[in-house]
Amino acid sequence: MQKIIECVPNFSEGRNLKVIRAIFAAAKKVKTVRVFELEYNRDHNRCLFTIVGVPLDVLASVFEAIKTATKLIDMNKHQGEHPRIGATDVVPFVPVFGVSMKECVELAEKLGKKVGEELSIPVFLYEEAATKQENRNLADVRKGEYEGLKVRMNKPDFGPSKTHPTAGAVVVGARKFLIAFNINLDTPDVEIAKKIASAIRERDGGLPGVKALGFKVDGLAQVSINLADFEKTNFDEAFREVEKLADKMNVKIKSSEIYGMIPLAALVKSVKTTFKADTFKAGQILEGRLSDD
Repeated sequence: MQKIIECVPNFSEGRNLKVIRAIFAAAKKVKTVRVFELEYNRDHNRCLFTIVGVPLDVLASVFEAIKTATKLIDMNKHQGEHPRIGATDVVPFVPVFGVSMKECVELAEKLGKKVGEELSIPVFLYEEAATKQENRNLADVRKGEYEGLKVRMNKPDFGPSKTHPTAGAVVVGARKFLIAFNINLDTPDVEIAKKIASAIRERDGGLPGVKALGFKVDGLAQVSINLADFEKTNFDEAFREVEKLADKMNVKIKSSEIYGMIPLAALVKSVKTTFKADTFKAGQILEGRLSDD
């Protein structure tokens, strides 16, 4: 079986289309990988996309993107809703087919070393690749954000012990599939989104595997959710919980969006849980069967 991984690099630019497209194009220089699902948001001032392919080719692709982001993004001028510490903010490797988590950790270490040595950017390893418990959670690594990191920075895993003059620092790691799921409330009151986010995130006693923050995006309050383990809490379950909490505050849900790619298993699980369709399976999806044939 061919070894396939996914990488979803996040960059601190969501407004300048010329810069966004340059970073995206840089990743495409490696012709042996697939690069798709470019997403960006002006309020978050952030973009991301997906790279899929064999491990070393994916590493080469994302490194090209990181080099370009380092040249084009100045963190001293960056402002946005989303927490961040660098021009290339976070780079996770995810096993898809024929690859173990250990191999993704080794790839994260290889990329971290390369970024630290060749670009002189401090690199922190997180999630399964973390070498320190305090760096396992991405939110803990980004505490204080870029501005705080410039003043006081713990020793990184790779690279210099001070931030890059314009590119800041980068977080690299290995993890399971993550579903980015945003729920927009029918109110501009961001405090409501923040209260709901606090209620549903795992570290505050909420839903297992859920990380959440409240933002104001496009004039609406948004509950921005990362589902770190959809087997524990899937997007439909998170939606129902947000809907219940919002209803208690007399607020309705305006819309929701899945940001980036999602594994088929999560869609199948949502059908099972939402419609009590216990026997439903991926093999019942027509297009999937046709592509198999």
